[in-house]
Amino acid sequence: MPDTSAISPVTVSLSGGLILDKDDFSIPPGAAVTLQNFEPSINGGYRRLSGSAKFDSNQVDSTNQILGVKIFNEGVLAAAGNVLKFSTGTGWGSSIATRTSAGRYKFDTFNFTNTTKVVMVDDVNQAATYDGSTYALLSATGAPADPASVAVFKDHVFFAGMSTNPQEIVFSAPFAETDFSAANGAGSIKVDTNIVELKVFRDGLFVFGKDKIYRLTGSSIADWRVEPITRTLGCADGFSVQEIGGDLLFLSPDGLRTIAATARIGDVELGTVSKPIQRRIQEIGFDNVTSVIVRNKSQYRLFYPKTGADAADSRGILATLRRTPQGAMGFEYADLKGLKPSAMDSGFISNTEYIIEGGYDGYVRRQESGDTFDGTNVIAVYRSPDLSLGDTGIRKLMQRVILNYEVEGTIAAELRVRYDSDDKDVPQPTKFDITSPGGIAIYGSASSTYNNAVYGSSGVPIFRRAIEGSGFLLAVKVNHDSSNNPFTIHSYQLEFTTGGRR
Repeated sequence: MPDTSAISPVTVSLSGGLILDKDDFSIPPGAAVTLQNFEPSINGGYRRLSGSAKFDSNQVDSTNQILGVKIFNEGVLAAAGNVLKFSTGTGWGSSIATRTSAGRYKFDTFNFTNTTKVVMVDDVNQAATYDGSTYALLSATGAPADPASVAVFKDHVFFAGMSTNPQEIVFSAPFAETDFSAANGAGSIKVDTNIVELKVFRDGLFVFGKDKIYRLTGSSIADWRVEPITRTLGCADGFSVQEIGGDLLFLSPDGLRTIAATARIGDVELGTVSKPIQRRIQEIGFDNVTSVIVRNKSQYRLFYPKTGADAADSRGILATLRRTPQGAMGFEYADLKGLKPSAMDSGFISNTEYIIEGGYDGYVRRQESGDTFDGTNVIAVYRSPDLSLGDTGIRKLMQRVILNYEVEGTIAAELRVRYDSDDKDVPQPTKFDITSPGGIAIYGSASSTYNNAVYGSSGVPIFRRAIEGSGFLLAVKVNHDSSNNPFTIHSYQLEFTTGGRR
């Protein structure tokens, strides 16, 4: 008979993100079956998400939701109801302009005459520009009446999504956002799909339609060329389109896709990059979608709050572009819960990246700020797949669990080990509280008993606990529900002996 008394250690490094399209036995041990408000970190492991806090303590509008936000001139431009206001964080001041109650805003910036301007559209009003002091409607003859999309490309301003002709693109004369005269180089282009977004990418203007995608190339009316990227699929919501990792990511009716992959494969059935979380994609209602890029984390965030749902129950998807151990780049996903943006933008203020969200309550907030969601605890959950530890038929007699984690301040979380898919007929171990480590644990001291201590300094401590019980399958779970600081879980080790075969 082999000796089964020796302790067998199994170490699991955390990577892979949320995976919902496989059974537990097919999921890599470091991936997660639950990953809520933990972000796959580009530095490794899963980090509890940072909080959000009000960018300005005042509401833009006390009775209407934020319809659009844009980082501009070292501050934020925000639209709500029929007002357009600007703030650097210390008060919104008076309205820059009064506009007809509008749809959701889209923005772009340009500098044709040594003055940076923002151009805005809202699907109801005429397009307008603002340079920090002067607001002006683009009302010249030939200007589109109510565009829903805008992009600045090759020194022209392009508009699309007009109610009277949703398949038309209208562009200004070069270096002249107010000139729509054909004699001066302005004009229009038609495609055979209802346009939902315009996006400049590399050397082209990508035209996202409901069921087709095109790319416009060239430099002027003399050589514009429209070529199809795909005629078999389109973009479900223009507010989902973002540039990340040298690609364009967008939400199609069947999942998240990248333009580069679409262009490479061509006019055939395509796979999505969101296959691991396709179950989540199917939950999206395509009515309140908004998205943003977090550049310093190579991260894409997509929110889809349900109509009538409060912030606590509002959901989103987080995707971090991370390099695999084999060197390939791919997205790792997590669930977001507790944030309810109605509009989003990201950019730089004083050389610091700001992630800005407009709210349904008329406030503008900054994500990646503070430790709570504007005063509400961040509820974060990680759960591993059920682990067989080599053989589903052998009982594992647990000895210890060791967690490698990284703190950023004071933390309060709990660690649980669950046997046999949390079977109610199987005795389950009690939870262990994970708290901020103090100094280095010293073997034999009153404050750090062997098998019941936190080892290491406050940078990357090791949480070590003796554990009781046994099971054929084991899962590790970390729960967090507090206002304390973020932390990162990097890996864990399970130490066990083996029992009999069932």
